[in-house]
Amino acid sequence: MIRRRLNRKTRSRFTISLLLALIASIAVLQLSAKPTPAIDKQSHYAIHIRQNFNQSRFYPLDKIPQAQIYKPIADWVGRLILPTEQQLQDGQDWVWMEVQYAPANAQNLVGKIVRLEWQNNPDVLNYVESVKQDINFNAEILESLKKGNIHPVRLNGVRQVGVLRSLAGANPDDETIVALDATTNIATSGKTNILQIEHEPIIVTGRFYGLVKILNPIKNINKNLLSSPANPPNDYFLVQHYNPSSQKFDGVQETIRIPQQIIDTRNFAPSSIQAIEKSPAGKDGWYIYGAQDAKNVFTVRALVPRSLLQIQPRQIINDEQLAINYIQTTNWRNPAKNKGELNTLLLDPQNSPSQSIVKWQEGDKAIALHLFGGIGGNKAESLGVPYTVTGHFAFGIAEVIRDEFTQELRFDPQYYQIYTHNPDGIIAAKHTWADYMGNLQRGWLATRPVSDILIKFPPVTQDYNFDEMKISPLEEFQRQLQVTMARYRVGDGTGGAMVSPATSCIQDSSQALFAAILAIKNQVAANDKIQTWLKANANHPEALRFQQLMKLGESLDKQLAPLGIVRADWQSQAGILTGTGRDKTQKVFQDRSIWAGLTTWRTIMPRQAHDDFATIFLTHGAMMQVLRTNQVGGWQADIIPIAPTILLGQIQLPFTDIAPLSLLFNRFLGSLAIPTIQDWLVIVVMLLIYSLIALPYGHKSQFLNIQVWAANWRHKSLLSLRCLFAPALLEELIFRVFLLPHPSEHSNFLTWSLSAIVSLLLFIFYHPLNAKTFFKAGNPTFMQRDFLALATLLGIICTVAYRLTGSLWVIVCIHWVVVVAWLIMFGGIAKLDPQQKILPSKM
Repeated sequence: MIRRRLNRKTRSRFTISLLLALIASIAVLQLSAKPTPAIDKQSHYAIHIRQNFNQSRFYPLDKIPQAQIYKPIADWVGRLILPTEQQLQDGQDWVWMEVQYAPANAQNLVGKIVRLEWQNNPDVLNYVESVKQDINFNAEILESLKKGNIHPVRLNGVRQVGVLRSLAGANPDDETIVALDATTNIATSGKTNILQIEHEPIIVTGRFYGLVKILNPIKNINKNLLSSPANPPNDYFLVQHYNPSSQKFDGVQETIRIPQQIIDTRNFAPSSIQAIEKSPAGKDGWYIYGAQDAKNVFTVRALVPRSLLQIQPRQIINDEQLAINYIQTTNWRNPAKNKGELNTLLLDPQNSPSQSIVKWQEGDKAIALHLFGGIGGNKAESLGVPYTVTGHFAFGIAEVIRDEFTQELRFDPQYYQIYTHNPDGIIAAKHTWADYMGNLQRGWLATRPVSDILIKFPPVTQDYNFDEMKISPLEEFQRQLQVTMARYRVGDGTGGAMVSPATSCIQDSSQALFAAILAIKNQVAANDKIQTWLKANANHPEALRFQQLMKLGESLDKQLAPLGIVRADWQSQAGILTGTGRDKTQKVFQDRSIWAGLTTWRTIMPRQAHDDFATIFLTHGAMMQVLRTNQVGGWQADIIPIAPTILLGQIQLPFTDIAPLSLLFNRFLGSLAIPTIQDWLVIVVMLLIYSLIALPYGHKSQFLNIQVWAANWRHKSLLSLRCLFAPALLEELIFRVFLLPHPSEHSNFLTWSLSAIVSLLLFIFYHPLNAKTFFKAGNPTFMQRDFLALATLLGIICTVAYRLTGSLWVIVCIHWVVVVAWLIMFGGIAKLDPQQKILPSKM
C-alpha cells in the first residue's frame, strides 16, 4: 500500500512537473519571441553598385586613353582597401590601396597593392590621434541600417579607428576611390611598398578627364564596342574634343559611353542621358571624368559643365543692397522655371565690373558655401518638416587654377562634406566637385537645385606673416572641418551621425567654424610676440587685414551664438576640435536637445545659414561668385527642382516671395538675444531722453503730475508684473519685433524707415481702438491728445532702441519702466480707475 502510494505520488509529481515544464517552456518562448524584423530596405548604393559600369574592376588599369585628349585627374589615384579583421586589431591608422594611377617615377606601382600611411609629422599624427574612436553600433544605428542607410558595418566592434580606416570602411565594400597629392612619399618595408601622406585623401571619380562637346547619341553602335551584348545601344555618344590650337571644339571625334543609371527606390534615376546633347548647360562643353573599359571605350562616371566653373560670370552686381537682395531672394526664385539651366553671377560691391573679374588670379583661394534644395514633381521626395524644404549645407574651398585644356582660369571647388549617414553611400569627407556633384551614380547635379557661393576675402583666404610669425585662418578652418568629418564617419563611436535640431550638417559645419575662430583668437592671444608686433605696427597692411578678420569674427560669433549663449557641447569639444586631443576616458559630449538647437537657431536651417554667412561676408567687403544649377544634364520629366526654405518657408503670400510664418518666427528668435552691457547703456540713455522730453511736456499740459498710488506693495508688485506682459511684452512683440526688420536682416534704410513709420502709426492708432474694444478702462484717457503724444514719443524711443540693439528685452524694459512709472508715480492709475486712492502730493 505504502509503495503504491509512493508510486502514485511520484507519478503525480512527475506529471505536474512535466505540465509545469511545458507551461514554462511555452511562457519562455512567448516572452522571448521577438517580432519579425522589418524587411531591410535596399540602399541606393547597393542597387547601383550592382551595375558593372559602377564598379572599379570594370575599368582595366592597363587601358590608358590618348594623352593629347585626356589628362589624369591627380598625381596619384587609388582604391582604398580595408585591412583584414586581424590587421585592424593593431589600433594604428593605415590601410591598403590599389594604385590605379601614379606619376611617371612610380609607374611600377600601378596595379599593385601598397600600404597607405601617414608621414611622421607631429601635427598630422596629433590630429589622427585626436579623432580615433572605438566603434560599437547602438540600437539607433541598427534601426537605421534596416531603413537602407549605409553605416561602417565592417568597423563595428573595432577599436581605435582613425582617419584612413574610417574612410576605407565607410561603405560596405572597397570601392572608395581617392586621390593623393604631390607631397606623397614612396617608401618600402621589406617587400611592402608604402605611400606616406601628410594630407587627407580626397574622394574622386574616374582616373582621367577630357573636355568635349556632346554631338549626338549613336543609334547604330558597332557591336565590337559593346562591353556585353546586354548593353543598351542608346548610351553611346559621338563627342568632339576641345582643340587647344583653334580654341574650339573641332578636335578629335570619339565614341564614348555615358551609362544610364537605373531607377532606385526613389522611383527615378540619379542621372539621365535623355536629350543630354541638347542641354543648355553643355553649350560651352563638358568635362567628362572616367576611364576606358575593356573595349577601349571611354566610359563616363561624372559630368561637369565647363561654363559653370569659368571665371567670366554671366552677370555682375556691384551694388551692395542689390547683392544682398540677390543672396536672400533672387538666387532661389522659381528654380522650376529654370530647370536644366545654370547661371553664374559675380557679387562685388567694392569694385566696378571691369575691376571685379581681373581680381580673380591664379592661385587665389575662396571659401565655398554649398546648399542644395529639394526634388518635386510627380516623383517628389517627401518633406521631413511640413511646408519646409530643408536642403543640405556644406563648406568647401575653391582655388583658381589654369585649365589644362584651354589654358583659361577656372575654379576648382572641393567640398568638405559633413554629411550624415545616408542610403547613397556619400561619405563625410573631402570631395572633388566632379565626385560630389557630377557623379552619375550619386551626384546631385541632375536631380537637385544647387547654389555654390565662392567667397574671396583676403583677411580669411590669405595667410598672415607677423615678422616671420605665420598664421593661416584658412588652414585652421580646413583642419576643423577635417576633424568634424572624421568624427561624423564613425558617429563619435556609435557608427552613425544622425540628424537632430542641434546636430546636423549645418550645425556641425558651423561648430567647425566656431572652433576655427576660437583657435585663431587663442593663437594670437597666447603669442606675446604677435601681440607686441600688432601694437607696434598698427597701420601695417597685415595688421589692418587682421583687424578686418577680427571684425568678421565678431559678426560670425553673433551668427553662431545668436542668443549670446555658447552651447555647452561646443565648449566641451573645443579641445577635440582644436586638435589638442583628449583624455581617452573622456566621453564625447554632444547635446541633441531642442534647447541646444535654439541657442544656435540661426544655423538650424541650411538655407538660413547659407544666406546669412554670404550676407555677413558681403557686408564686410568680400567678393563672391555664385554658381547656380537647376537639375542640369539629361532631362527627367517627372522631377522638378524646388528651392530650399527656412521653417515653413513654402507658405508664402500670393504673388510674393514673402513667407510670413518664417519671417515672424525668425524675427522673434532674433530678438531674444541676451542684452549686452552696451544694450543696457542704450536702455539708460533712451529712458533719460524720454524723461527729458516727456516730463516737461506732461507737466506743462497737466497730464503728468506726481500722484503716487496709495496701494500696498503687494498690489504694486502685481500691477508691475502684469504690465510686464501687457502692455510691455505684448505690444513690443507686435509693433516692433514683428513689424520691424531685425538688424540681422540687413534691410536698406528706406525699407526700414517705411516699416518704422507703419509700425509707429499702428502703435498710435491701436490705443484708442483698444480703449473702444478690449480695454474700456482706457476710455477716455487713450483718446486724449497728451496721452497719444507721449505714446508716440514712447513708440519712437522703442523703435530707435530696437534699431540699435535688435533686442526684445531692451524695448520691453523701456516700455515697462515708462508704463509702471506713469501708473504708480504720475497718476496713471487714477486716470484709468478714478476709484483708486492717490497719496497727497508733497509738492
